[in-house]
Amino acid sequence: MSRIGLVAGSGKLPLVFSKIAKEKGDTVIAFGIKGITEEGIEECVDKIHWLKWGELQKAVILLAVEKIRKIILLGKVKKEIFFSDPAKGGGTGLDETAKNLLNKIGDKKDYSILNEITRVLAKVGIEVMDVTAYLKEIIPTKGILTRKTPTEKEWEDINYGHSVGKGLSGFDIGQTVAVKDKIVIALEAMEGTDETLARAGRLVNGGFAAVKVARPEQDMRFDVPLVGLDTLNTLAKARGSVLAVEGGKTLLLDKEEIIKLADEKGIAVVVI
Repeated sequence: MSRIGLVAGSGKLPLVFSKIAKEKGDTVIAFGIKGITEEGIEECVDKIHWLKWGELQKAVILLAVEKIRKIILLGKVKKEIFFSDPAKGGGTGLDETAKNLLNKIGDKKDYSILNEITRVLAKVGIEVMDVTAYLKEIIPTKGILTRKTPTEKEWEDINYGHSVGKGLSGFDIGQTVAVKDKIVIALEAMEGTDETLARAGRLVNGGFAAVKVARPEQDMRFDVPLVGLDTLNTLAKARGSVLAVEGGKTLLLDKEEIIKLADEKGIAVVVI
């Protein structure tokens, strides 16, 4: 049994992790961000500390007080918060420790921030864990998950989208690529997967492939690509015809519900 710290962003994933960890007999101490973390997490963990966005020094102190030596980072924190109104909890609403960290790395790229946070935590004896230690069951392997199989033309779009995504994802862009007839319709930047798919649906009359990729050197400790039922719902509304995700490097939530809805909507879901 272990004592695990959970730094929880938005979405269902931190709750799923908490359930799995507790079933293993681990104690889960969560660190939630007000206005971002799902409030329902309180029922899934042994204890929770609520923090304001940017309270990095307080978080490190609480980790020490709780005698936590291992943490896991799960859930989404939208990049817009870096540019939003500080009075609403974003922008420069950071403590001095967080400001110094950002000034040191010189940019706001996901991996730049997360690697520096990992380095800071390591200095005080705290390890950031690989998500596969607990979430192997929701990491899919290669195959076709639905009744519908992509057509030859759709496979061409999938392969093209995968090549584009792998070429761009190292620059914090293109983790989701929408393709039709080997034309890139939309690329994911900081707006996220769902908004990318919705935009693709507005630009073409359906029938496009959505391809979700990992970074070329994906670090499984953080920012692992995630696909859930919301993703499939958005794709269906946008009239997309295929969802392709990268095997071994993507988290697939709500797998059974995704397959059921995809079969109802005539969407092919494949793991490449």
